Amino acid sequence: MKLSSNGMALAFSPELFAPLSPATHLLADSAALRKRLFADGYLYLPGVLDRAEVLRLRGDYFSLFEPGILAEGTTPEQGVFSGSLPPDLPEYGVAGHPAYDFVRSAVFERFVGNPLLARIAETLLGGAVEMLPRRILRHFHRGSGRASRAHVDLDYMDAGSPRVVTMWIPVGDCPPRTGSLVYLEGSHTLSSEEYAPLRETGDRSSDRRAISHDLELTARDLGRRWLWADFAAGDVMIHVPRIIHASLDTRTDAMRLSADVRFVRTGDTHDPRWLTPWSADDGA
Repeated sequence: MKLSSNGMALAFSPELFAPLSPATHLLADSAALRKRLFADGYLYLPGVLDRAEVLRLRGDYFSLFEPGILAEGTTPEQGVFSGSLPPDLPEYGVAGHPAYDFVRSAVFERFVGNPLLARIAETLLGGAVEMLPRRILRHFHRGSGRASRAHVDLDYMDAGSPRVVTMWIPVGDCPPRTGSLVYLEGSHTLSSEEYAPLRETGDRSSDRRAISHDLELTARDLGRRWLWADFAAGDVMIHVPRIIHASLDTRTDAMRLSADVRFVRTGDTHDPRWLTPWSADDGA
């Protein structure tokens, strides 16, 4: 399997990759679920959402584009890239782009407002929770050159309480070659000083929040493997704000679509950058 991230080739080998451990069976045991999250830094919950509902959301989103973005003979729900973008399409995620409007839509609000997500967050955070208004929709296609660099969430929301959980929801099947997230094994136990030197190797000298665009270098330097799964519609990933994670490049005709939502304890101080709806050019 050929993989890359930010255009950097990445060998899919046992030395660099290991599978994520499912935790869906722990949902009925609150103490065990919390223990697993803080021990591993993540929870991989396959099949907790209704697959048909997730795929409907995928279809709703891709229906907003001009037909030319989809491969001939395919449906919006399949989300198969034709290889070309409409010539007048605004920059991804800014005003006028479908992603910008979609995160502000009633259909997206109903989806992320699924009571199950809030109940899981309440279990993990030990009390009443709120969903932060800045909810992100990630849409990558083959050849887009877009992938998330290795990073920790806390560096992007450090003006508020660290008592937060992120939920990453693939909106459609998302195996590694489609651009899934990967998590650096046990990296939530590292201090920022331990990976600070990697920032000097990154391709964004003006943004010190990213750790590195080179995932192989990151794994080898820190002596840890990237954890992966063949994510499917209906799966949910949950992680703590200190775990290092990144995304792979989309190398399939099927486009990668996902939603990021974050829950915080009610009454905690919230980072003000996360209190307004997402726009790809908001700088947060």
